[in-house]
Amino acid sequence: MSKSVPVPFSDPPYLMGLPSAYYNESHRKWQKTCRALAEKLIVPYISEWETAGDVPTDLYSKFTEANFLIPNLSAPLPVKWLKKLGIHELPGGLKVEDFDYLHTLIYVDELARSGSLGPSGAVTVGMAFGLPPILKFGSPALQEKFLPELLTGKKRICIAVTEPSAGSDVANIATTATKTKDGKHYIVNGTKKWITNGIWSHYASMAVRTGGEGAAGLSMLVVPLLDTPGVNMRRIKIGGQHTSGTTFIELDDVKVPVENLIGQEGQGMKFIMQNFNHERLTISISVNRISRVALSDAFDYCMKREAFGKTLMDQPVVRHRLAKCGADLEAHWAWIEQYTYCMTKMSEADANRELGGLTALAKAQAGRVLELVASTAVLLHGGNGYTKGGQGEVAERIFREIPGARSPGGSEDVMLDLAVRQLVKNFQKRKKDLEAEMERPGGSSKL
Repeated sequence: MSKSVPVPFSDPPYLMGLPSAYYNESHRKWQKTCRALAEKLIVPYISEWETAGDVPTDLYSKFTEANFLIPNLSAPLPVKWLKKLGIHELPGGLKVEDFDYLHTLIYVDELARSGSLGPSGAVTVGMAFGLPPILKFGSPALQEKFLPELLTGKKRICIAVTEPSAGSDVANIATTATKTKDGKHYIVNGTKKWITNGIWSHYASMAVRTGGEGAAGLSMLVVPLLDTPGVNMRRIKIGGQHTSGTTFIELDDVKVPVENLIGQEGQGMKFIMQNFNHERLTISISVNRISRVALSDAFDYCMKREAFGKTLMDQPVVRHRLAKCGADLEAHWAWIEQYTYCMTKMSEADANRELGGLTALAKAQAGRVLELVASTAVLLHGGNGYTKGGQGEVAERIFREIPGARSPGGSEDVMLDLAVRQLVKNFQKRKKDLEAEMERPGGSSKL
């Protein structure tokens, strides 16, 4: 087996020979398994698929056959359901009950190592964000209805929240779900936009308005898509992630059984916000990795490219730019590792409360890191960085991912504001609890 010296920044520190307190033997074995499968299923074909604007129709089934879709779910995995369906292990012999959030981090990081979020997103986003609302908040009957086919990859699902006039402003969702007079169905009308994987999905975990204005009127409903009367879907051409199946969905008097309601009416906003935490963390991980790909590619280029009689790397200004990118990249990665480790030690309720705002902040920072790194990579490649194909192909492609990192899952400014508001809220509650505790009688007050 051939060996080579890795280019600086080409892998996280724990894979570059440095010790880490986070990863045990299970994690390191899982990393090797994920890398091997990613190298087999997607990495060699990125350029071809991105140029074509699509992935092969059998890619999802290949992931299913390799049992490589389940790791998209948030940890801990739904062990009871998986074992009921005969799924006891993940690739490499990892038992489903041993899967934790560090395994999630490794899985997402290794898929993004391809240098494009499109092909991996084409098979992962629906499972990662569309299925959890049913798992976490759906009734036993709803789970029995949908989980067997979704968990085994026989059917596909997506998450459908965003609309033409409501993105980060989730409380402004306009799509309506009105009950029929006999109370047996909802009639859904509206539009959804920028829905990843929508074009291939049999169902959507969809944000709908069942009540009045604002957040209190929102609910979540499992809405059938493919081959459903009243549903019209078309792909949207976007700047990056060409292969991820970004979709515009029109819903015209779509009939949905009331049994497809997730939880209870009016709980939609709560479910959506909790679902966002997993989404934002995985976005942070994947965006950090494509930033890493761009930086290591530029680093390698600068060691080879000559100008003014010496390599670019011999120019102090070039080293300065690379250093600034590396500092921001690795600081962000260390932050992600810390949050992910916390999630392996905290209950879901505690993690949602304590890490929700910080995860939003990490997601916002991911976009800022990518903007710096990708812009620098294009700049250092010169004209090559502005050319599709050739030596600057990676830099040019990743540069187009910047908007797709800064907006989905909550736009950057909204995330920054949310983070601070959440920190203030937690601070004020702790302060109030402390004051109440100090005022509580507790024996003698004599000094």
